[in-house]
Amino acid sequence: LAPYRGWFPVISSLCCSNFVYFYTFNSLKALWVKGQHSTTGKDLVLGVVAGVVNVLLTTPLWVVNTRLKLQGAKFRNEDIVPTNYKGIIDAFHQIIRDEGVLALWNGTFPSLLLVFNPAIQFMFYEGFKRKLLKKQQQLTSLDAFVIGAIAKAVATTLTYPLQTVQSILRFGRHRLNPENRTLGSLRNVLYLLQQRVRRFGLMGLYKGLEAKLLQTVLTAALMFLVYEKLTAATFTVMGLKHSRRQ
Repeated sequence: LAPYRGWFPVISSLCCSNFVYFYTFNSLKALWVKGQHSTTGKDLVLGVVAGVVNVLLTTPLWVVNTRLKLQGAKFRNEDIVPTNYKGIIDAFHQIIRDEGVLALWNGTFPSLLLVFNPAIQFMFYEGFKRKLLKKQQQLTSLDAFVIGAIAKAVATTLTYPLQTVQSILRFGRHRLNPENRTLGSLRNVLYLLQQRVRRFGLMGLYKGLEAKLLQTVLTAALMFLVYEKLTAATFTVMGLKHSRRQ
């Protein structure tokens, strides 16, 4: 069962995060585009704004998620402080009690930098989607799955080093400096990246990328597939005409 450690908080975090992101993205798109054709530039801007809102609202969930997922793991580094949480609620309680409320937003700075991940993902996805819809009436299941996978693969590869730093900061149980202060500034992000290059070389920035791609690409591809099908079904039930180039 070790590979499934922390599965419930992951699902909870994903549900909340995807809801916030999709709701914000499509609400802003409806206000800005207003029936006109969207563009790649607009999609990127909307993706960044939606990403910032998502980060600020859901980071506490991901901090708890990261800690629960790593709980019970054996670390070689003695500087890492072990945790003992009974569940999501207990994790929130202990973090607030022992580290303060702001600890729930550990890693917010690199997370804000990482808003370009879903923004790039949506930019590529919407771009591919518009090109396909010029040639056909609607997306097939295979179309949604493939372009969703490609878009996420590009976004993950471009932003993976920052995702590694984000995970370290979210875990928050590593004594990385003499004062043992919370790390999250640009200076500390650069410090962590530099330390990783020193220890593992330049390719160390992409250590574990294969597993990350397998997980995120499959997740994103399935998510976009379900999203397109649910959207089409909703419009059909409501008796509305779904804009092909929306």
